[in-house]
Amino acid sequence: MQSVPPPLPPFETHAVGNVPPPFEPRDLWADDAALREAVARGGAGGHEEQLRAYARLAGDELYRLGFDANRDRPRLRTHDRHGQRVDTVEFHPAYHRLLEAAKAHGVAGLSWHTPEPGAHVARAALSYLHHQAEAGTSCPLTMTHAAVPVLRREPALREWADKAAAPHYDPRDVAIAGKAGITVGMGMTEKQGGSDVRSNATTATPMPGGEGYALVGHKWFFSAPMSDGFLVLAQAPDGLTCFLMPRRLGDGTKNAFRLMRLKDKLGDWSNASSEVEFCGAQAWRVGGEGRGVATILEMVMLTRLDCMLGAAAETRMAFAQALHHARHRLVFGRRLVEQPLMANVLADLAVESEAATALALHVAAAVDAAADDPQAAAFARIATAIGKYWLCRRAPALVNEAQECLGGGGYVEESILPRLYRQAPLNSIWEGSGNIQCLDVLRALVREPAAAQALRTVLEQAAQRHPLLAREAERLQRQLAAVDTLEPLARQLVERVALLLQGSILQAAGSPLAEAFLRSRLGGEHGLAMGTLPADLDFAAILVRALPR
Repeated sequence: MQSVPPPLPPFETHAVGNVPPPFEPRDLWADDAALREAVARGGAGGHEEQLRAYARLAGDELYRLGFDANRDRPRLRTHDRHGQRVDTVEFHPAYHRLLEAAKAHGVAGLSWHTPEPGAHVARAALSYLHHQAEAGTSCPLTMTHAAVPVLRREPALREWADKAAAPHYDPRDVAIAGKAGITVGMGMTEKQGGSDVRSNATTATPMPGGEGYALVGHKWFFSAPMSDGFLVLAQAPDGLTCFLMPRRLGDGTKNAFRLMRLKDKLGDWSNASSEVEFCGAQAWRVGGEGRGVATILEMVMLTRLDCMLGAAAETRMAFAQALHHARHRLVFGRRLVEQPLMANVLADLAVESEAATALALHVAAAVDAAADDPQAAAFARIATAIGKYWLCRRAPALVNEAQECLGGGGYVEESILPRLYRQAPLNSIWEGSGNIQCLDVLRALVREPAAAQALRTVLEQAAQRHPLLAREAERLQRQLAAVDTLEPLARQLVERVALLLQGSILQAAGSPLAEAFLRSRLGGEHGLAMGTLPADLDFAAILVRALPR
């Protein structure tokens, strides 16, 4: 006999039911088989306990703090109450707690302060976990991590490099001598040139007595302005040069720059991005004069890797939210996840998410091996551009697909999905938009024989793993033979290479999702939208692997 619900108390208009429980707390490590397997393949299994601990933190406290950090956006204070110029940015305490936890657990420095095999892979996994909880703080963490090898080139800047890598966060606005750990920002972009950094007009004039350079100019996009130092580009007497500009000088006085405004951005709300003027700011040269672009290339490769990781993390969190909702929502008498068409959409998202995670961690493993393996270094060089283009291109559409799974609930701010959707386009724009990445791939194929050979080797290896990979590899080899004519087709080329890489990685790893990926992405059994997987695939098995109940 069906039970009768108790009567509602007076003035209560309805009882709320058929809603999912809270998503958090979640163990983002235990939930993610693709991540665990990629970490093991990358030789970072020794860091499992560290990753497990941070995954639990990211899926609980940091996840909750992310809402506060984004709800109360940074505020610029150009002057104090006495009228003195201070140029500071105030953040919600959640922002500082997020950075404190990330720095302490190695998100910005594990690669450098624990330089052992697998450290780059473990650090990449930490970044992937952190980004799922709160993406805005990933910006200063990424820049700090990527700045370390650049700063290490100059013996005089060793303290900066060591403290950037250190597992300590100190938000005080003081000189670095009083800090155990620091953060590093960047200032490359000017109004007259975005990706074309050689058009930068900021000037760098040598100061008397070898006291560095004086910078005068305007940066249209100056990231994380409360960082302790900034890597910037400026025109020195012998050409475009890289500089480290401290926020505070050695005697504690504020350096001569002015924050003009904070950017009113589409997303990335927890993190401050500013427009700034340099008014004779003191800076130290990093690398030779006229070698600015060459000096920051290593940093660019690392930041591009983090763009890949961010896109993979956003896709993963959006998919997990969608599947969590669908498992608890009743629609037309059945749970939403049991509806065949919805199961197709969710399984398609699961396939895409695992492929993104696998590619990002695979490239991290190549970066890890690059110091001792020239072939890995050449592959990492070209694969970061390939992966950044494709994963970052996919993320906005995939997050939106996850929003649809929740319906209106995925469009309101109580959900994390609107924040993910605003954040998703950032990684495709930062560190070079899509065309820049594709042109860089062509440039590497033409001008860097080692990179071209590394890609051809990957194609040859992929061809041995599956007939669909063999067919795609043959097609791409024919295209690469005429690389000089490919600029109009560069996006198509890089997309197909990325898909082949993802399919090859999944197949070599023995992923249960490899066949679904290959048939849909390379075999033509897929439409232009998500939710168009072949109907004979086991959607339920795919979803159980992707996110345990």
